[in-house]
Amino acid sequence: MVNMVDDEMVNQVAFPGKGDEDAPGGDADRPRAGYELPLLLFAGFRTLIDALHTELTEQGHPQVRPAYGFALQAIGPEGSAASDIARRLGISKQAAGKTVDRLVALGYAQRADDPVDARRKVVRLTARGFDVLARSAAIFERLRAEWSARLGEDRLSAIEDDLSAVVAPGAFRLDAAGWMGGSA
Repeated sequence: MVNMVDDEMVNQVAFPGKGDEDAPGGDADRPRAGYELPLLLFAGFRTLIDALHTELTEQGHPQVRPAYGFALQAIGPEGSAASDIARRLGISKQAAGKTVDRLVALGYAQRADDPVDARRKVVRLTARGFDVLARSAAIFERLRAEWSARLGEDRLSAIEDDLSAVVAPGAFRLDAAGWMGGSA
C-alpha cells in the first residue's frame, strides 16, 4: 500500500507490501484474508481520489476536498435547498450548512432566492463549481484509461462488471461522509 498521509507512515493500515513473499499478502498463491478485500477496495478508491485532487490542484482548484465533490453532486445542476443537500449526503442540516458556507466562500456555489418559495434559499453551482465537476470527470476518464493500460481493458471491465454484480441495490449514494461518520 502506498503511503498517502506522510513520510512517517502515520494513519497507515498495517497491510503487507507487494513482492514480500514471506509477508501475508505477498504470496499470490495463498488464500487472501477476508479483511484484505475492503482494504484493497478502499486503497483503490484513495489512489484515484488522491490522484484526482493532485491534478485538480495543478488545474487551479487547490482547495477542493473529497467531501466537496459529494456536496457539489448533491447540489446538482438545478440547485437544491440546504435541507435536501443534507438528506442526500446523510449529514445534519448544520453540517450541510457549513459545507455550503465553505463552497460559497471558495466560489463553487452561491445562495439564491427560491423562485417558488420566497422563504427558502436555493444553493446553486457557480461557473467555478461546474468547472471543477467537468475537470473531475475528465480526470477520472484519464485515470480509468491509465488503469486500463496497466491492467488491460478486458480485465478492468471485468472488475467493474464484477463489482456491479455484488454491490447492494442503492449503493451508489452520495452519503459517504455521513455513512463513514456513522450518521447515515
